[in-house]
Amino acid sequence: MVGDVWDQVYLELPGGTPVGEVKRQALAQTHVKRDPSEYVLKFRGAELSDESRSLADSGLLPNSALIVLSRRRRPVR
Repeated sequence: MVGDVWDQVYLELPGGTPVGEVKRQALAQTHVKRDPSEYVLKFRGAELSDESRSLADSGLLPNSALIVLSRRRRPVR
């Protein structure tokens, strides 16, 4: 799920894929133009801060639900 556009993205990636690549691909598929470093990737509410780790090393199983959120919260008016 990419929070900026509230759109779900389905990716089939091997367990050796770096976490940062998942975030980059999800943003690209939803046509978000901002820099990927402005976003965080979360699994079960916790940020996956080391984006160089692989999916398997991060404890993610196939079909795990992730969310990409803006690093900075936006004010609500």
